[in-house]
Amino acid sequence: MGKKPATYADLEALPEHVVGEIVAGELYASPRPAYPQLTAASFLMMLLGNPFVLGQGGPGGWYIVVEPELHFEEDVLVPDLAGWRRERLPQAPRVAALSLPPDWVCEVLSPSTRLLGRKVKLPVFAREGVRHVWFIDPVVRTLEVFRLESGQYVHLTTHSGAGPVHVEPFEAVALKLGVLWDELG
Repeated sequence: MGKKPATYADLEALPEHVVGEIVAGELYASPRPAYPQLTAASFLMMLLGNPFVLGQGGPGGWYIVVEPELHFEEDVLVPDLAGWRRERLPQAPRVAALSLPPDWVCEVLSPSTRLLGRKVKLPVFAREGVRHVWFIDPVVRTLEVFRLESGQYVHLTTHSGAGPVHVEPFEAVALKLGVLWDELG
């Protein structure tokens, strides 16, 4: 007899110091991010927030949040960042979890989440039609960019260094990648 699929109650029973996700009935528990990952996610939110969420120095038109809980069928995912174009999500939802797939997700990789992001979550994002996926690795200092085409992700580019770079779907504004690696000097 097979293992019983994980439920939302299993997520709720996890300790507060872990991030829980369910994919294909399996429970994944990852430690809270360490500072290289927290710094990269926080600084990326700052870089994207003004021009793309608030429309200050950029085109606006996005709703971007940190660690949203996404419910897709029986799967529960928590990407590091996710963004929806305002025409699809015009205002902040009043719920704890969303079932509307984002237009963009960003996973900030760590040794404990590298395979989870690439092998487990990426196929779910493709199935749900998430158009753009970024993988940031703050240790090796890379940003990988993928676009969904015909149900499969195509690797567009890998950026490294300090930037500035123009990156789809936020190519309207140059991103200074060095900020993500905590190179603020």
